[in-house]
Amino acid sequence: MTSRRQFFLAAVAMATAMPTFGRARAAGLYPVTHTDAEWHRLLTPAQYDVLREAGTETPYSSPLLTEHRPGRFACAGCDTAAFDARAKFESGTGWPSFDSALPHAVQERSDDSLGMERTEVRCATCGSHLGHVFDDGPQPTGLRYCMNGVALSFHTA
Repeated sequence: MTSRRQFFLAAVAMATAMPTFGRARAAGLYPVTHTDAEWHRLLTPAQYDVLREAGTETPYSSPLLTEHRPGRFACAGCDTAAFDARAKFESGTGWPSFDSALPHAVQERSDDSLGMERTEVRCATCGSHLGHVFDDGPQPTGLRYCMNGVALSFHTA
């Protein structure tokens, strides 16, 4: 039988072995890394909140919500192209939505914050939080990449 002490020690060992968002950034697991002070200088306060603290912008607040020109949506933290404009669709949620990401542009991980099970989407180049992906999107993928507009920049084709 496992004692409470053994259980506690095992839980602490597992928690410290698993990289968290901050530890992953600090350890340099991404091609683009910056110190916290550098991120503060590079990003607006709203961008910092979303990209580095996994915040969420107010729905219907992003000008990118109505962006329909040909081009690419890139991570606002490192300018890595993440979504092609052809993958964008109107989801009615208040955030820019896409049915697919560009190959190798994003990483997905389980997110159980806010008491619900979701899948977080991060930039594969700098580890910045972009939004979440859900399985209620249009065909052919059935996915809805629900992104924070402040986490993205747009480049015309």
